[in-house]
Amino acid sequence: MLFNSIQFIFFLPIVVAIYFIIPFKRRWFWLLVSSYFFYMCWKPEYAILIFISTVITYFSGIGIEKISNSNKIKNKIKNKKLCVSISFISNLSILIFFKYYNFIGENLGLLFSNSTDENSFTPLDILLPVGISFYTFQALSYTMDIYRGNLKAEHHFGRYALFVSFFPQLVAGPIERSTNLLPQFRKKINFNLKNLWDGVFIILCGLFKKVVIADRLAVVVNTIYDDPTKYSGYPLIIATIFFTFQIYCDFSAYSDIAIGSAKIMGFDLMKNFDKPYFSKSISEFWRKWHISLSTWFRDYLYFPLGGNRVSKFKRYRNILIVFITSGIWHGASWNFMIWGALHGIYLTLELILKPSKGFIIKILKIKKGSYGFKLFQISFTFFLVSFAWIFFRAKTLPDAVYISKNIFVIDSFEIINTGLTKFDFTLSKYLIFFLVLIQYIQRKTNLKEKLYNENLVVRWLFFSILIIVIIFWGYYPTEPSQFIYFQF
Repeated sequence: MLFNSIQFIFFLPIVVAIYFIIPFKRRWFWLLVSSYFFYMCWKPEYAILIFISTVITYFSGIGIEKISNSNKIKNKIKNKKLCVSISFISNLSILIFFKYYNFIGENLGLLFSNSTDENSFTPLDILLPVGISFYTFQALSYTMDIYRGNLKAEHHFGRYALFVSFFPQLVAGPIERSTNLLPQFRKKINFNLKNLWDGVFIILCGLFKKVVIADRLAVVVNTIYDDPTKYSGYPLIIATIFFTFQIYCDFSAYSDIAIGSAKIMGFDLMKNFDKPYFSKSISEFWRKWHISLSTWFRDYLYFPLGGNRVSKFKRYRNILIVFITSGIWHGASWNFMIWGALHGIYLTLELILKPSKGFIIKILKIKKGSYGFKLFQISFTFFLVSFAWIFFRAKTLPDAVYISKNIFVIDSFEIINTGLTKFDFTLSKYLIFFLVLIQYIQRKTNLKEKLYNENLVVRWLFFSILIIVIIFWGYYPTEPSQFIYFQF
């Protein structure tokens, strides 16, 4: 069930209405049933995988807690590590099989074949379960939080199962922490008009970004990136910039709708994006982009590797490991690994060159902190991020290499075929400008709170205009378009 579908427009109000009507003690069960129904709308049998992951991590958590509290068990740390290992190996084995089996097999087949044209490996016809990377990481974070003593084990299996499968953020995040979401399921939440306003506002903003901006930009991106060898220079630049904004609008839209849907019921999900394209460095970009994933890797991979409490060489190694792993998490492809490696290299170079930053500013006679300097930093970071997106979006590695080599070969400033009408193509550029302008304003002004403080007429007028724009200016293909991060 897609957030931008007619089905969800009916599904969400029904779930919310019944949630507040039934007694508090039964609400967890209603949300759990609703969450499994939501997921099973894609492929019912894959709900078994969520259940298996839930059972494994649930009993791992209880096992770790019992070992910690027991006075009879020797070698507590060793036994706790065994429980964590069982949880991680079991869950990651399922993830690797469904997501990476064919990729690993194909590459091993090529490695051990007699020539590059032969491959004895026969791939399996496996459909990637929607959201498997997200709910697997969410469940594993629970195991680690209990192991570290940050959380007591949840003994109510139903509530824990709801944590793993909570429908708003089940398929594409945010990847919630057990320390944040689980305690909220134990609290009685009454219907609140402020929560309703906040939730509907965030949902509508998400729908605007998805159907008005992202889906319109996708047409140009798909037209050019699906057959890039027909183009060079300007069309490739436009398609890359469009994709840079498409993926942000598409993914942040999903996060917005997830956060808004949960907010209506009184649940607070973590913020997943914070105007990332206004970042002045790569490190700042990753503090503002897909925050739930970047903090997951920081807390559960980077810090255990030693973080920045080790030598400089090991710190750079840790950064590269984290970002290459992040690339692999996104998909079974060399493209994603290169995308992750590029960001790892960017961040490593940023740290290496940091001591010489003041010298460069002095040589170039740039006034540190000036508007021009900040604009330069933002523009340069945007360029680096956009260039890396080439490898993320290109269908194959040869396509990505071709685009990288030919993107700055400017023959003309015309695009023969964009896939859009001239009006929609022009509108796309204005929508990008509008998005940047709104986010610039939001850096110092909370538009949601400002509108909420206005009278009821102004609020309803805003809602009405936004809904009309979504309905009449949205770009609607024959079937509702999936969100990009569903494939991860």
